[in-house]
Amino acid sequence: MSKVEPYNSLWGHWMLRALQLADLAEGCTSPNPLVGAVVLDVNGKLVGEGLHSRAGMPHAEVLALAQAGEKAKEGTLVVTLEPCCHQGLTPPCTEAILKSGISRVVIALQDPDPRVAGGGVCRLRDAGLEVITGLLEEEASYQNRAFIFRVQNGRPWGILKWAMSLDGRVGLPNGESKWISGQKARGWVHRLRSKCDAIIVGSGTLRADDPLLTSRGISNPEPLRVVLTGSLDLPLNAQLWDTTRAKTVIAYGPNALPERFKQLPEGLEGIALRSTDPVELLNALAVKKCNRVLWECGPTLATAAIERGCVQELAIVMAPKLLGGDSAMTPLTDLGFASMNQVLLLNNASMQRLGEDWLLKVLLPKLKS
Repeated sequence: MSKVEPYNSLWGHWMLRALQLADLAEGCTSPNPLVGAVVLDVNGKLVGEGLHSRAGMPHAEVLALAQAGEKAKEGTLVVTLEPCCHQGLTPPCTEAILKSGISRVVIALQDPDPRVAGGGVCRLRDAGLEVITGLLEEEASYQNRAFIFRVQNGRPWGILKWAMSLDGRVGLPNGESKWISGQKARGWVHRLRSKCDAIIVGSGTLRADDPLLTSRGISNPEPLRVVLTGSLDLPLNAQLWDTTRAKTVIAYGPNALPERFKQLPEGLEGIALRSTDPVELLNALAVKKCNRVLWECGPTLATAAIERGCVQELAIVMAPKLLGGDSAMTPLTDLGFASMNQVLLLNNASMQRLGEDWLLKVLLPKLKS
């Protein structure tokens, strides 16, 4: 069934290495994908490797070929994504491959970007190179799920994160919520933020928690901090207004009074939206070259984001605590389900231990119409 089954044992090891290299730049390459590459000489020995580190920087294939130099001739290039064949911020990788003397290219995933979309493979094959596709394609697709989703849907991949007790509460009835999770779990959240392009909260979360929303220095620059508000009724003092730590964007709906934005500290960026629909916000963030966003919002906005198809992945930290209380806060509001046949069934969930807490990660299916 696989297009590359005979080659798995021969180059699978090196494709795994290329995927590992690509992972090193997670959170840094938007709007570009994650790409890793290795070059093997004619005898199958590793002679070069590279990864794409940031938009505008050399592509993985070019770096790997440069490291290999003359040893690349008659060798094999193993790369996680189809080489580009168009002039962007950097020259086409296909031309660098042809100049290198490589005789074979092994590719995990076809590039969904319409500027490539099979064109790179055709260019190489037309030049007489052996091109093998589909090696560890599933792994490469998952690695670049955010990039693929943005290219295909025009908006970033959304992750919704919350921390809760074992009885499903995100806070006490009086609003107290710090800290439900432990230090290791909070450190994991900082690392998650570092892999995202933007972090989104609503005005209610801003007023209630006064969050900082940074990776605590793990990523440089820090992800964009975004506040979605309908009214611009925001506090004059907030940690997010300190833009020396990270950039902050305030996205506001058509009913907001612009003069309220002028009352806020300088350095903030405002985006006027046609509505406060989460889709409108993500469309605007796609223009800002975001591949992946993290929703760290309250239950009302979280529910709206799910209903509007703006969440593709859940990251839930569960603490071994019981908060109780009929009026205690929950992570979501009413999704409108009237029977168990309508509810969202979450498959392919994974769990890991974070100190005393547990992390549940799962991909979210589309809501049934």
